[in-house]
Amino acid sequence: MNRISDYRTVEVVAFDADDTLWVNEPFFRESERRFCALVAPWAGAGEAVERLYGREVANMPLYGYGVKACVLSMVETALELGGERLPAAVVGELLALGRDQLQRPVELLPGVRETLRRLQGRYRLAVVTKGDLLDQRRKLRLSGLAPCFDAVEVMADKDEAAYGEVMRRLGVAPGAFLMVGNSLRSDVLPVVTLGGRAVHIPFGETWRHEEVDPAALAPYDFSVLERIDELAPLLGC
Repeated sequence: MNRISDYRTVEVVAFDADDTLWVNEPFFRESERRFCALVAPWAGAGEAVERLYGREVANMPLYGYGVKACVLSMVETALELGGERLPAAVVGELLALGRDQLQRPVELLPGVRETLRRLQGRYRLAVVTKGDLLDQRRKLRLSGLAPCFDAVEVMADKDEAAYGEVMRRLGVAPGAFLMVGNSLRSDVLPVVTLGGRAVHIPFGETWRHEEVDPAALAPYDFSVLERIDELAPLLGC
């Protein structure tokens, strides 16, 4: 773990949203299991999952991330697997999966509200996340956390260029920017590559697209915490 003194230059603390502030990935895994059940007449669960993942990755440049992108990929994959034999009712069920997920209540992770309260007034706080704009803003509104943040950034993707633009908009140098999130690929690697600071808080389930080769992170220094309520003490708050 980094020393507290390493964070004395931090001015902005940015938080990922999904699986950092609130629960998200388990809902996608539940939808995936329901997808596998629906296409079971044409493919086993293993094949269905692999075909769906391949379609999601291929569609990212067009659809981006989030529930809507996932559902479109599910429909396309089901059509690929079932062809003309695929009943229209299955497509309807897949669309219903998306509607259900988009209407789920927001479940805050333990310690989130208390941590934000401890950091307010000491730092500028921001949400820096990716996914569907409407869905992310809906979840932020329903979470009741919106008043805690000075800025909200919903990005199409989290790469070095996108983070550089966020830092410029916030008027903060990389060394004064701290990113907190559950994804090594999206929340840690691009930020530390730019010279920023990062805190990784792993979540129980992580989409495999967010995995990264540990060797890519070997040259960099960042903190790993078990829970978000360890963040304020790390920063000396």
